[in-house]
Amino acid sequence: MASLMDDLLDVIEKEDNHYRRLIALSTEKKDAIVGSDIRKLEEITNEEQEVTSILKNLETKRTEVLGDMAVVLNQDPETLTVQKMITLLEKQPKEQKALSDLRDRLRHTLDEMSTVNEQNRILLEQALEMVNFDLTLFKSLRQAPETANYDKNAYNTGELLGSSGFDAKQ
Repeated sequence: MASLMDDLLDVIEKEDNHYRRLIALSTEKKDAIVGSDIRKLEEITNEEQEVTSILKNLETKRTEVLGDMAVVLNQDPETLTVQKMITLLEKQPKEQKALSDLRDRLRHTLDEMSTVNEQNRILLEQALEMVNFDLTLFKSLRQAPETANYDKNAYNTGELLGSSGFDAKQ
């Protein structure tokens, strides 16, 4: 059981370290978004995918270790969580405290990551709004003004001018 506890602590520690790496990458991503550095944004996204893959493997490992611990403790592997494990360790205060501290640290890291991701989401939405605004502006520059473009029947000819913007025959 001690070996399994060490494995669990090690996996959670590694998860925390990799989530901290994702936070650092997300902070770099924020700078790349603000600076409109698409190349840097692409590099960061590739690194994030690598770290995410590692985290997926660590999650699988954590689930396996908890499953093994459930078998040793005669618990249901489907319902044994880190929180429940902390409760079961009441007779082993040293291990209980170590696991509880790591869980709290990981929880804090995940909250921090969520905050940074929310900031990036807002920045990306604002960037998209600016792109849409620019596209609308460029599109409107190609259209003729609609204030003085009427034919003899009082129909607006602004749409009829097309992309040339000026009809020399009129």
